[in-house]
Amino acid sequence: MPKYVIEREIPGAGTLTPEQLKAISQTSCGVLDQMGPKIQWVHSYVTTDKIYCIYNAPNEEMVREHAAQGGFPANSVSKVSTIIDPTTAE
Repeated sequence: MPKYVIEREIPGAGTLTPEQLKAISQTSCGVLDQMGPKIQWVHSYVTTDKIYCIYNAPNEEMVREHAAQGGFPANSVSKVSTIIDPTTAE
C-alpha cells in the first residue's frame, strides 16, 4: 500500500499538552475506525508549529478525506517514492 507524509501546520503544536495530543489522537482514530482498514496511521512527528504524519493509504484522496472528517489541516500530502536509511549505504 502506498505511504504518505502529511504536513499539518498547527501553530504551537510543540507546546500541546499530553492531554491535547491524546484528544487529537482519539479524534483521528475515531475517523479511521469509520473509514475502515484501507487507511492506517503509522505515527507522527510533532515539531514547533507542525505535525508530520505518516499514513498508509490507497490514494491521496483518502488521506485528504480523513483530514476533512477529523477537522485536521493537510497543508501538504506527499506520496513516498522510496525509503532509505543507513543500510542503503551498505
